[in-house]
Amino acid sequence: MTEKLNHKLDVSKIKTLTDVKNIFECMCFSSNASEEHEKYELLKEYFTIPYEKPEIKLELPRKSLEEIQQEFDEKIDDFIERTKNNFYKSKYIAETLYQTKFNRIIEDIEYARENGSFPLKFTLDYSKLTATGDYSKLTATGSNITSNFVIKEGGEEVGYYTFGSGYLKYYMNKKPTAVVRFFMNKLLGFRWIDT
Repeated sequence: MTEKLNHKLDVSKIKTLTDVKNIFECMCFSSNASEEHEKYELLKEYFTIPYEKPEIKLELPRKSLEEIQQEFDEKIDDFIERTKNNFYKSKYIAETLYQTKFNRIIEDIEYARENGSFPLKFTLDYSKLTATGDYSKLTATGSNITSNFVIKEGGEEVGYYTFGSGYLKYYMNKKPTAVVRFFMNKLLGFRWIDT
């Protein structure tokens, strides 16, 4: 805002002696006055400004009612189409799942006709393997299928931390101090076991 403005005197505005006095006050800074100057308003009254900064107005193109109606119709049609597709997908997935389960039932019935009993269904119950159906052919009833989860640092392990039933083991290369072992046991429930 400190750029030169180069104003020219408008002689038609000089009417009284006060106007002449004001012009002489403004003449000393008329060539380099900025809009922040205290007498800028007085300067604007007597001098012509060769250019003014135009105000920039951005106007969005106005849409006609028909264009707005057409866009609305397109959005509604798109929404309806997407909704229909989602319903078709849901219906297809439900029919596929139904058909798969129904086919399994038919296969089980055919198996029962041929073998005299339904096929064994095995389910995992935490650490036990159980079965439903004909127990005479079951060979893995009650066997423990859990395994230990072991974490090793590598190298020569001197012991490990564990908690609960001992299925998690964290092997370490150095034995922690008695204070650390005490607090790990009392606060976190981790027991130290030497190897």
